[in-house]
Amino acid sequence: MLKGSLVAIITPMEIDGSIDYPALERLVNFHVESGTDGIVSVGTTGESATLTIDEQVEVIGKTMAFVDGRVPVIAGTGGNSTTEAVELTARAAELGIYACLLVVPYYNKPTQNGLYQHFRHIAEEVDIPQILYNVPGRTSLDMVNDTVARLAGVSNIVGIKDATSDIPRVADFKNRCGADFAVYSGNDDTVLELIKAGGDGCISVTANVAPKLMHEMCMAALAGDFEGAGKINDRLDPLHDALFYESNPIPVKWALSEMGYVSQGIRLPLTVLSEEHHDVLRQAMKTAGVL
Repeated sequence: MLKGSLVAIITPMEIDGSIDYPALERLVNFHVESGTDGIVSVGTTGESATLTIDEQVEVIGKTMAFVDGRVPVIAGTGGNSTTEAVELTARAAELGIYACLLVVPYYNKPTQNGLYQHFRHIAEEVDIPQILYNVPGRTSLDMVNDTVARLAGVSNIVGIKDATSDIPRVADFKNRCGADFAVYSGNDDTVLELIKAGGDGCISVTANVAPKLMHEMCMAALAGDFEGAGKINDRLDPLHDALFYESNPIPVKWALSEMGYVSQGIRLPLTVLSEEHHDVLRQAMKTAGVL
């Protein structure tokens, strides 16, 4: 599986909420030129929750076309309906994606056995590499390590994006799921510590704004240069914080509009970043050297 900085790319929109494909192409080129190691399309940061299935498939397809084989593309195809997750995963697989990212079902609050059956069913129905996504802060449900270890026995479940900030989980995943089972940080402020513990990189929000620095930090850490990685991460720390002053992707879309890549378009129920946060986010961007 991939190592390094994988960007959870935004879905750029016009002010009226329509998808801005020329802006998406600009962003894809920005990431390829900046060294981003992979692009994750229509995840949480890509506003998958407010896109229809047809829109999600279209965004994934356009992203694939704009990338044109230069970096791997992973598609967010999860959901709280197993049937819909299978449909979206199958349609994304037809586009030739590298892998899919499947979030723990939200709102339903299934049992751990329900989670196992959900992810196993999708994996058996669609034969492409699949990455689990555990983000209790959004789903109100933690997929425990025992469940992850069971799922790692399914041949095409190949990794996890873990957004718990529980660093000791990394060693447990590697011990119980195998050294080749990829572990990515879902929280930008813990990426360095996760790699130190044996993880493989991140699926990042910060990389939207500072892709070169996120790539360089991950590569240094993966090479064992923790001092060098730490110096880079010190520049990124203010961004890691400021990009979550309001719900993701509100701040990151505003930041990219400040950089001139996109408009401030975002879909309800999300709204444009409150003015009270503008100055602190601008300063964080200046510290990282992106503004």
